[in-house]
Amino acid sequence: MNKSFFLSLLCCFIYIATANSQELTGQQLLEKSIQYHDPNGNWKTFNGTLQVTMETPKNAPRISTIKINLPKEYFYVKAASDGKTTEYTVEKNDCTIAFNGKTDISEEVIKENKLSCKRANLYKNYYTYLYGLPMKLEDKGTIIDPKVMKKTFKGKEYLVLKATYAEGVGKDTWYFYFDPKTYAMEVYQFFKDESKNDGEYILLTEEAVINGVKMPKKRAWYYNKDNGYLGTDILGN
Repeated sequence: MNKSFFLSLLCCFIYIATANSQELTGQQLLEKSIQYHDPNGNWKTFNGTLQVTMETPKNAPRISTIKINLPKEYFYVKAASDGKTTEYTVEKNDCTIAFNGKTDISEEVIKENKLSCKRANLYKNYYTYLYGLPMKLEDKGTIIDPKVMKKTFKGKEYLVLKATYAEGVGKDTWYFYFDPKTYAMEVYQFFKDESKNDGEYILLTEEAVINGVKMPKKRAWYYNKDNGYLGTDILGN
């Protein structure tokens, strides 16, 4: 085998590898990332407890115990901060609220602490969505862009997936950044109006394995507009 033939063959292999990367569709990228984060399909039957500490500038840490049981449509969160404890339970269509261990809460306390079943469902959607990613991108009403983009973010090149949502499901535009070799999700970003560069981006570092699902151990939040730091969620074991 002469040298020129060997070099031609090598170039051919490089071309094929590049073409395969370019041909990866949004759905295929999502499937590869799900295979990385949830190889045994455990999220669909997830029943577990998360311990999350939220650290924000100028505020005391908020420590939350979160219980999610997807088969039973059960969600519970107990959050403690500044000497106050709130508990929200959502079980199918039922909601209960406790404040400092009491369920008999005065209207004054409810108003002062903004306690409501609407807020309970917001917490449910918030935690199940973010800790259920990227699997939650398979939910009905999620529109996956078929085109995979390549972007450099914070000095690293990523494969990027764009997701929008059907009317009544969501209004924001999301971008999910995956390691091009492992397909681990390392960054996500959302905009309410992309032309205004509003919204936030979230950096994911380290991993915790909960019930067989790889979840980000640390999620640090920043504004898109000025890189202003908002806070960090830390997932305990």
